[in-house]
Amino acid sequence: MKEKAKILDAETLNRSLMRIAHEILEKNKGTAELCLIGIRNRGVYLAQRLAGCIKKIEGQDVPVGALDITLYRDDLTMISQQPVVHKTEISFGIDDKFVVLVDDVLYTGRTIRAALDALIDFGRPKAIQLAVLVDRGHRELPVRADFVGKNIPTAKNETVEVRLKETDGQDEVVIVSKDE
Repeated sequence: MKEKAKILDAETLNRSLMRIAHEILEKNKGTAELCLIGIRNRGVYLAQRLAGCIKKIEGQDVPVGALDITLYRDDLTMISQQPVVHKTEISFGIDDKFVVLVDDVLYTGRTIRAALDALIDFGRPKAIQLAVLVDRGHRELPVRADFVGKNIPTAKNETVEVRLKETDGQDEVVIVSKDE
């Protein structure tokens, strides 16, 4: 694996999150009935950061939850014999709420399909929207993000790595090329 290009640094990543927060507020006409649910792992940290941006803009707190999709994946048996299941933490009701699902990278759409299945087990939202930091294309399912930080066209032999302070010690997004 070889790092090919840096797409976002800490400053541009934060600027993208602030823009997404403004777009979420505009689309939902404020914070009433709004909640953010991050898909484990990096989506949770991005959802928390978006909530911080929304608080800066509106002065209002929005509830933030964490969703584990492990058992809803369609490739569960391919991942591991003993998949690691993390905790879903949604301490608020989602019925009749505007739920914004948050993830780091949108690729095939399969993670989002699993997240939708998992989320519906918690209630019936008024609407579910999707916010992603990076959309890299190559969809296998008809999934589209409502809010995108950066569209990055990639080749199939490349991956997009989102590195966050909370998990990786620094904020950046890079394209990594698999050695051929």
